[in-house]
Amino acid sequence: MRATEIRTGRKFALAIDHGEDFFTALGTFCRDNAVQAGHIPTFIGGFSTARLVGCCGPLKHPERPLWEEIEVETLEVLGTGTLAWDAENGCVAPHIHVSAGIKAASADGRTSHLLGGTVQFVTELIVEEIVSPALTRPRVPALYNVPLLTFGDTK
Repeated sequence: MRATEIRTGRKFALAIDHGEDFFTALGTFCRDNAVQAGHIPTFIGGFSTARLVGCCGPLKHPERPLWEEIEVETLEVLGTGTLAWDAENGCVAPHIHVSAGIKAASADGRTSHLLGGTVQFVTELIVEEIVSPALTRPRVPALYNVPLLTFGDTK
């Protein structure tokens, strides 16, 4: 286990509007407001389409990360996540998970890592900035190149 005390900064309410790409809007918000690390305690909204980590068959290697994705349409979502600095690419690296109900399938649910989504109507979120320590998300080759949250200097 790894842990650190954090110091929070600004808090923002953010509405991502109909037709916007969720991650593009979140990235623009972070860049425009100089947010390099943070926490999204919760968000709610709708997506016309979303890409989630998942597959439609048995897992070949359940102990390894799954890099495959599925696409779902017309759904309501409840999500949360963290924001950490990606020093290699010079931008924020979000780690977002959602639980989503698919409207046309009796609101059957999917819960997974969000890879992308187009907002339908509106998605509302709170972003709480973390000002220290610096949060980064470097890839760890020994763990299948999974990006892991780290605490410390961004350089």
